[in-house]
Amino acid sequence: MKIPRIVIAGATSGVGKTSITCSIIYALQKNGFSIQPFKVGPDYIDPSYLSSISKHETYNLDAWLMGEKQLLNSFISNSKSQISVIEGVMGYYDGFGGNTNFASTHHVASLTESPTVLVLDASKTSRSIAATTLGFLKFHRDSRIVGIILNKIGSKKHELLCRNALEKTKIPIIGVIPKDPLLNMPSRHLGLISTQDNKTLKTQIEKISKIISKYLDIKQIIKIAKNSIALNKQSKPPHKKIKTTIAVALDTSFNFYYQDNLEALRREGAKLKFFSPVNDNKIPKCDGLYIGGGFPEILGDSLEKNQNMKKSIKKLSEDNLPIYAECGGLMYLTKSILSQNKKYKMIGLFDAETKMTNKMKLNYTKGKIISKNLISEKLHNFQGHEFHYSELNSVSSDSKFAYTLEIGEGIKNHHDGLIQDNTLASYGHLYFDSSNYAQIFVQNCIKYSKR
Repeated sequence: MKIPRIVIAGATSGVGKTSITCSIIYALQKNGFSIQPFKVGPDYIDPSYLSSISKHETYNLDAWLMGEKQLLNSFISNSKSQISVIEGVMGYYDGFGGNTNFASTHHVASLTESPTVLVLDASKTSRSIAATTLGFLKFHRDSRIVGIILNKIGSKKHELLCRNALEKTKIPIIGVIPKDPLLNMPSRHLGLISTQDNKTLKTQIEKISKIISKYLDIKQIIKIAKNSIALNKQSKPPHKKIKTTIAVALDTSFNFYYQDNLEALRREGAKLKFFSPVNDNKIPKCDGLYIGGGFPEILGDSLEKNQNMKKSIKKLSEDNLPIYAECGGLMYLTKSILSQNKKYKMIGLFDAETKMTNKMKLNYTKGKIISKNLISEKLHNFQGHEFHYSELNSVSSDSKFAYTLEIGEGIKNHHDGLIQDNTLASYGHLYFDSSNYAQIFVQNCIKYSKR
């Protein structure tokens, strides 16, 4: 199966991968191509930038969460546009735990057999840029690197020094981008903010992409993408007949979802209805509820004031409606969120309070499901990821947990997944197709609808 594709990797974090990837997508579209974006790793925020500029939903590619086979299946089956563009994560060879290639951008490039363009920050170097480039080319037996982009070039003289040094490497330079603070994406939390309902940010992304695209050799990028080798076609499982409805929280507070997870629910026979816990008075008529991650602390005041929504969700939980929540969704289900010395009253389904901290908790997670719950009927091992700036305080001593963690912090004492009635809420995020989570969740929603 012929899939024109390209990976945009970075020598390190912070070299401008997201800005440059958006710019490449912008330029390719201006040349008449439709683009399917992908993002290496578990991140939710970068994908929103790629989706905004491409007008297509971005899919995550993470070997830890998905497994190698499922990652390749997802990539092939979702590469429906004319060119697939994959944005990397961290440094090119940075994998799980920092001392392995597993789950690195290079690992994903190898699994998908994709040519890679390496982005280098040239702001504090000149001749040494060649040594850096040679190191990346020779570090692995098959680096897959076919070109480089020099970012943050200070002047024409600086550019000439870098070009002269790189001649010996014989690696094509397919972009030289000047150093300009105006070309940096806005920062927050894990480096970026979500584009959900943010028209100003979307306009800014397009403006930056348009400027940077002028410094790229887009003809060479098209040639690289089109020269990708063919991959074996994958068969997608058929969609089941719609038998239930799941309401999904989606607004500026809750918008961290893996696209594959939403599609897994649809495939298993669920119709998805999206709603806003901030703006709507109640959730739509449904047989199940999914509240994803996000930044509920940012609109804590609006969430607190929407009493009808809070009462509606709590009443439905007490009525045993299947409710699955992750991270921001977990925070919303606690009694309150304390952020910047302000306390916002939340739903109070769980006897715990959320407190925002300055410490980022970012981990891949690994553990065991120790209790049957609405997404799993058997006890088994799992792998996921957690990313949050909050912690739960005053967690009731008689709280029931679904997970115990070997890797990761979770909610309390390396336990995660609070259970209350037919509700499961965790700090950790799961990839549904790594097990039969979507199938079990949908089956529980069907059972609820038949009561």
